[in-house]
Amino acid sequence: MDIMKTLHVVGYKNSGKTTLITRWVRLLKKRGFSVAVLKHHGHGGQPAMPDSKTDTMQFLGSGADVSIVAGGGAVQLLLNEEPEFTELKLLATIGKPDFLLIEGYKNEQGEKIVLLRDAEDWESLSKLDSIQLIVGITETPTGMSQIKSRLNVEQLDSWLLDWVEKEDGDETI
Repeated sequence: MDIMKTLHVVGYKNSGKTTLITRWVRLLKKRGFSVAVLKHHGHGGQPAMPDSKTDTMQFLGSGADVSIVAGGGAVQLLLNEEPEFTELKLLATIGKPDFLLIEGYKNEQGEKIVLLRDAEDWESLSKLDSIQLIVGITETPTGMSQIKSRLNVEQLDSWLLDWVEKEDGDETI
């Protein structure tokens, strides 16, 4: 069995989730780690799909439940039905990464970074479990680790590297 660390980055639209995860993927890769990312498409509807004329979309359109295309060192997997979160995690970790960064899925179990745009965001997100870090200003002292702005990239990177060294957050895959 292999061990990986998992961390959710949660917040509402335009709070900086993708920007932060992209930065942290680069940071972890520079340090020699393997990283997987699982993202919840929370913008309504399906994520952008390949052109309808592609073989993959023709297969799905004809009723295939799964279509996989591989070549040139890359693989594309499309499913006609959205799996449960635990199954998505299994798919994301097929390569046995050192880290799984999850964008969204705020109500699923796991350690979380909460990105806030304003105090109103904190009103609903403060109820989440396993919050490890709050990024953004809250008007109420929380007793939790906090970085005042998502622009404090050095602090954010330092926090992540400290978290990497902790023994919490490990999952067996």
